[in-house]
Amino acid sequence: MIDTLLTFSVYVMFLIIGLGLVAAFVRLVLGPTLADRVVALDMIVILCIAIIALDAILTGQIYFLRAGITLALIAFLGTVAFAYYLRRVDLSE
Repeated sequence: MIDTLLTFSVYVMFLIIGLGLVAAFVRLVLGPTLADRVVALDMIVILCIAIIALDAILTGQIYFLRAGITLALIAFLGTVAFAYYLRRVDLSE
């Protein structure tokens, strides 16, 4: 019973994360500012990490979790670089 409930819950979460990916992709394409697009890209990365974690829960194999951690680190560094860029552009104006 618990295994069935866990599997069902994971599939429901895949569906919810998929809807979030669609919404984030729409914001990435239609975002009026560069900051909106960067936040949408960060959201897409976070949702992809959530998909990796859900796959690890569903299959019981944790091999891709390291890739998720690496992806999170790269996304964080990209966000910091973008914030630094925005700060530099704001100071020069």
